[in-house]
Amino acid sequence: MIANIIIGAAIFGYATWAFVKFINKSKQGKCGACDLKDTCSSKCGVPRKLH
Repeated sequence: MIANIIIGAAIFGYATWAFVKFINKSKQGKCGACDLKDTCSSKCGVPRKLH
């Protein structure tokens, strides 16, 4: 019984942590949450000037 409670709490805790992490990353926007934002060549979707 105790093992089931501990396992359930661990699963629920991890799910809550993953959900909070997802929400925080989604608030940063497309490029703010990207792992490659420092080396990305797309410039976060900024349109290029046409000559």
